[in-house]
Amino acid sequence: QVQLVESGGGGLVQAGDSLRLSCVASERTFGAYAMAWFRQGPGKERRFVAGITSSGARTNYADSVKGRFTISRDNTKNTVYLQMNSLKPEDTAVYYCAADRSYYSRGYLATASALYDYWGQGTQVTVSS
Repeated sequence: QVQLVESGGGGLVQAGDSLRLSCVASERTFGAYAMAWFRQGPGKERRFVAGITSSGARTNYADSVKGRFTISRDNTKNTVYLQMNSLKPEDTAVYYCAADRSYYSRGYLATASALYDYWGQGTQVTVSS
């Protein structure tokens, strides 16, 4: 029902570099959804990276990316961003954009992937040392 399209990945970057990912939603009610980024490294589970409330007033980050990554959104463009600074080889993963349509009723930013309703196809981020 909701299409999410990520962009900004797909290229090799060096440790210490910065990269910005974007995710554009097709849904007109995008402004009512909480949004998040997840990532999945080779042979690992899909894990929460960063989340943002529908208004953008609150954010949440995994400990591994605090101080390096910043999530933001522009509801006039139906877009959520992930600014990644000081990249490390361990950040290498497929990054997924996700939307939580039940945010208003839930009342908190979820970190479990099962609580998100719509997903992008993912974009590869590869960081070399």
